[in-house]
Amino acid sequence: MEAKYEARKQELLEECMVAPQIFERVLPRLERFMEPFVEHLVRQEQCQHANTFVPGLLSNLERKNTESIAYRFGQQRMGLQWFVGKSDWDHEPLRDELVRQVGEQLGEEDGVIVFDPSGFPQSGRESVGVARQWCGRLGKVDNCQAAICMGYVSSKEHALVDTRLFLPQEWVKDKQRREKAGVPKQVRYRTRHQLCWEMFERHWRNIAARVDHGRRRNGPPVLVSPTFARARRAIPAGRPVQHTDSRLGN
Repeated sequence: MEAKYEARKQELLEECMVAPQIFERVLPRLERFMEPFVEHLVRQEQCQHANTFVPGLLSNLERKNTESIAYRFGQQRMGLQWFVGKSDWDHEPLRDELVRQVGEQLGEEDGVIVFDPSGFPQSGRESVGVARQWCGRLGKVDNCQAAICMGYVSSKEHALVDTRLFLPQEWVKDKQRREKAGVPKQVRYRTRHQLCWEMFERHWRNIAARVDHGRRRNGPPVLVSPTFARARRAIPAGRPVQHTDSRLGN
């Protein structure tokens, strides 16, 4: 199993590599793809910085921070740093647009909504939500951030539609740490199951509406863990639930 996993991991990594000459050719297509997302940004400079930052993340830069990306496109770093770190804009309309596109382009009547946790190893303690917790990427309890991801799968393709960063209780109770990291005051502790439910409640109707064009009310099947299903007995009758043996944790 370990050998198969490593082989598949390497295949996926190779698929993610984009040759520089290909990257240059797809930039105009990337800009067109970003148009319905960027239009939700209020200020003109925000739109310009977005059209710089995203291509930078997809470029062949070795270190993809704001400074490197700005210099890659012949810009000063301060503007891009402001956009990423201080600029005020609402991310929810962008996520809703993504859900709309996923449902419209990939939607099928037997499509499946999938929830899955993902860990991101970290060496320090200042990144938001970092703590000693289970990290699936490492296969053990270690210092990491944890996110809950919501995806949509059909026979056409699969795509992520939303994600939530899990904030451990030790972070919620540490006022000084929260302020230093910029965690909003209104953010409270929520279990991983609650994070799944928030994403589900926000998006399932939109995906279903695009998938079925009004023909069905119940939406696509939902792939969740048995523990999540037991924790959310309030799922209305008629919403089909497919169980797996994976565990999302608490």
